[in-house]
Amino acid sequence: MWWSYFYIKCKKQLRNRQGMGKDFCSDSRYTCMQMGGNDEMKTILQAKDLCKTFSNGSVQQHVLRNLNLEIREGDFAVVMGSSGSGKSTMLYSLSGIDRPTLGQVMYEGEDISKYSNDKLAVFRRNHCGFVFQQNYLNDTMDVLDNIMVSGLLVSKNRKRIAERAKELLLAVGLTEEVFHKFPTQLSGGEAQRVAIVRGLINEPQILFADEPTGALNSRNTENVLDVMTKFHENGQTIVMVTHDMRSARRGNRILYLKDGIITGELDLGTYRSGDRKRHDMLRDFLQEMGW
Repeated sequence: MWWSYFYIKCKKQLRNRQGMGKDFCSDSRYTCMQMGGNDEMKTILQAKDLCKTFSNGSVQQHVLRNLNLEIREGDFAVVMGSSGSGKSTMLYSLSGIDRPTLGQVMYEGEDISKYSNDKLAVFRRNHCGFVFQQNYLNDTMDVLDNIMVSGLLVSKNRKRIAERAKELLLAVGLTEEVFHKFPTQLSGGEAQRVAIVRGLINEPQILFADEPTGALNSRNTENVLDVMTKFHENGQTIVMVTHDMRSARRGNRILYLKDGIITGELDLGTYRSGDRKRHDMLRDFLQEMGW
C-alpha cells in the first residue's frame, strides 16, 4: 500500500574522529539504517566531517561535531532536535551563510567552504533560496517589488522577473490585489507566503527554511506548509529546520540532531494528508531519539 514506509533500525556505533587538535568530535551516536530507499537520486549537497566552533575568549563552544550529511535532489529534508542542538548552525553552514570551522561543504563536487566571500554571495544568489521565521520584507516596498529586488540580482530582464513573481504569487494562493500591498497590510500567513515566493524567484536548486512557521498561528502554518509541500511535489529540493511535528510530517526525510551530530534518520516517504500512520511513525522516532 502507498503508506508502507521504509522501516528503520538503529544501532550504536563508536566513531573516533579528531578535529581542532583534540578529539572533541569523537562521540557515540545512533545511525539509523534505512531498509529500502532510492539510491539513484542525485546528491547535490554534501557535508563532510563538518565542525563549527564558536569562541568567546578562552571558552569554546563546539556546535557541530564531524557532521556528515548528503542532500539529494528532490529531498524534503527536515532537521529536528532540541534547542541548542545545532540545527540552524548546520543550515547556515550548508547554505554558505556561515563557514564551518573544519570540514567541507560540497556542492556538485566543489567545496564551497573554500570560496571567497564574494563567490559565496554569488553561489547563494544563484543556487539557494531562503525562508526564515521572520519574513524580513521591506516595509517601504510593495509585495511585487520585495520579490523583484531579489530576482533582479540575478537577471536584468525586469519583464520576465515580474511575470515569474506574479505566477508564483498566484501559485501560493495570493490574488492580484495583494501584488501592490505593503507588508504592513498583510496577514502573517500572507507575508510568509510572499517570503517563500521571494526565496523561489531565482529558481534555486535548494530552498533553505529556518523555522518558517515558527511565528504563525495554526491556520497560517497549514497554509504555508501546503505551499511548501506543493513546490516539493513539483520537484523543489527543500532543507527545513523545525521543532514542530506538524511541519516535520511534510518532509520525506527526518534528520535528528543532538549535540552537533546527526543521531538518527527516518525515511517517511511521500506525504499524504490525514495519514495517521505517518504521524505515529514520526512520534515514535522522536521519542526513540529522546526528543
